[in-house]
Amino acid sequence: MARSRGDPRVLLTMNLALSSAFAAVVVWGLSFIDVVPFTLERVAVLAALLFVVTHLVTR
Repeated sequence: MARSRGDPRVLLTMNLALSSAFAAVVVWGLSFIDVVPFTLERVAVLAALLFVVTHLVTR
């Protein structure tokens, strides 16, 4: 069990949830200081970028 890598579905789901939450916080923070407007498209793009980068780094 110590060598188990875990269920990939759980890892992907956690990565998606955490990337989305972090992206929403970052975009909200940037909109709070009037750098960019808060839109769901910006959150989705940033979440997708974070998801891919995190997936590649953890592979």
